[in-house]
Amino acid sequence: MKVLLQNLQIFDPQGIQNEKKDLLLEDGIIVKISDSIPIDSGVEKFDFEGAICSPGFFDMHVHLREPGREDEETVLSGATAAAAGGITEIACMPNTTPTIDNAGMVDFIKQKAKGHLVNVHVIAAATKDRKGEYISPMYELKESGAVGFSDDGVSIKNAFILRKAMEYSKMLELPIIEHCEDESLAGGAMNESEVSTKLGLPPVPSVAEDLIVMRDILMAEYLDASVHIAHISTKNAVEMVRQAKSRGVKVTAEVTPHHFTLTQDSLYSYDTNFKMNPPLRSKEDVAAILEGLKDGTIDVIASDHAPHSPEEKDYEFIYAPNGIIGLETIVGLTLSDLYNKKILSLEKVIEKLVVNPRKILNLPLPKIAEGEKANLSIFNPDLVWTVDANKLKSKSRNTPFDKRIITGKALAAINNGKMFFEDEFISLSA
Repeated sequence: MKVLLQNLQIFDPQGIQNEKKDLLLEDGIIVKISDSIPIDSGVEKFDFEGAICSPGFFDMHVHLREPGREDEETVLSGATAAAAGGITEIACMPNTTPTIDNAGMVDFIKQKAKGHLVNVHVIAAATKDRKGEYISPMYELKESGAVGFSDDGVSIKNAFILRKAMEYSKMLELPIIEHCEDESLAGGAMNESEVSTKLGLPPVPSVAEDLIVMRDILMAEYLDASVHIAHISTKNAVEMVRQAKSRGVKVTAEVTPHHFTLTQDSLYSYDTNFKMNPPLRSKEDVAAILEGLKDGTIDVIASDHAPHSPEEKDYEFIYAPNGIIGLETIVGLTLSDLYNKKILSLEKVIEKLVVNPRKILNLPLPKIAEGEKANLSIFNPDLVWTVDANKLKSKSRNTPFDKRIITGKALAAINNGKMFFEDEFISLSA
């Protein structure tokens, strides 16, 4: 089957950059790239005038809820939400029920995702059942296909276990991904500040994150090991990562769109869709995050897609669970609030959504070249659209961005011989 993608502005860090081209695909393989490809009979044509094409976007921090809470999300529904958001590959976190801490669980997730457009990679638990008492069988997990280790939802409990986990992960050349939060200071509902006092909500101090970021950086430096800081949210944490990088420490960091677009002031509404962990921070923290994105301190933009049922979110603010969905808004918010506001260039957007996630997880970077498998994301940075929570593909609706007007939208995702375009999957193979 032949498919012609016309008038694409190609941006590939490994090859064609900022050139308008047509792409001819045959059974999901790029067979020709040219300024203008004539349309033969039997070729299906898609005109993407005004759109940009890059290697497929990668979201390295996603919660799929399966097994255990299939009412909130499944592997397939989460993968479909990713495709609708223009993403071709994701990495899912291990805090499911049961925990993804053995080879059988990794294989379960991979089998569920088999045949989908979106490649689903697995981050396995760093410790058994994420309890922080014993490290997980890391070699077995790598052999089964795990691409990293994390106790996400909590930090690795103590420095002794952290050291062992880092030593093993270093030997296996896979990253430790840390949710940085001191458990003894956790348990509140929002960032500790004047706003939390006014709202009467139990606080989480920013130092809870800073302490674990400092601990993890020091341990990585001591062991010459790698650590990746998940969903960074405080100005001090950003500065610690910046200084550690300048010393040559193997530390990387990610940030979510909600932490660079929203502040704690959103909580005056008491809307539980603004409740997340780490919590929304101050304007000063957001400013530091934006600076960290600009200067390269923050390597990756990830959604921390965390679906919850309406019944759970419809509680008093204190008791509602943390987290929001983000697979279908991450690209739009990045384009709208970073690219279109000239905080990041297109090259830097591609770096943080395409290149660096794969580099951190030691995964191959797709290439837009003749003879290569088509793993592509197509997006229009100028397209204005309004988020409608009821039309999202995720099984959950817990987004703070409902009815938000965004400039920049993912149009299509292409991978594994399939294309998601205009709300449906299209087979590219005979």
